[in-house]
Amino acid sequence: MNHKQKKSYGVIGLGRFGMALAIKLAQAGVELIGIDSDECKVKELRAYTEHAFVVGDLGIETLRETGIQNCDTVVICIGEKIDASILTTLHVVQLGVKNVISKATTDDQGSLLAILGAQVVFPERDMAERLAAKLVSTNVMDYISISNEVDISEVRVGEHMHGQTIRSIDFRKHFNLNVIALV
Repeated sequence: MNHKQKKSYGVIGLGRFGMALAIKLAQAGVELIGIDSDECKVKELRAYTEHAFVVGDLGIETLRETGIQNCDTVVICIGEKIDASILTTLHVVQLGVKNVISKATTDDQGSLLAILGAQVVFPERDMAERLAAKLVSTNVMDYISISNEVDISEVRVGEHMHGQTIRSIDFRKHFNLNVIALV
């Protein structure tokens, strides 16, 4: 019998975004390491994982001692302290973590994180764009931007389309859309 090895994740920075992410990951049953300098936040996360560490220094040796280098994916959720965000991303990449995701709050910070080899996320901006798309269109139920050229939207079709086939509507020709799923 072939058992897939459980994926392991690290979350560095347990602010609002990092804590919410860490809790959701832990609830999904994955292996999780959580790191923050705030003992209260670490204690809160220990209700979900035994691998939660209070770390004041995010130097490479300290990070190595936590075992963060053994994670498949590490998410650095330090946004406001740009220097700490950049240095922590550098250290995690140097430790050999294959998939590094870093939160950014500015375009310049995002550019530097990307140069270091991290996938960059802008949680506040991404959520604002998603909400705006839902607010301005009564048919858009959910929205995710994949890149500057590609968006995925969950849309409610109009009454005039009920009972028709996808082929007869020809979404690509009339709306410049590709249908990827029906619910």
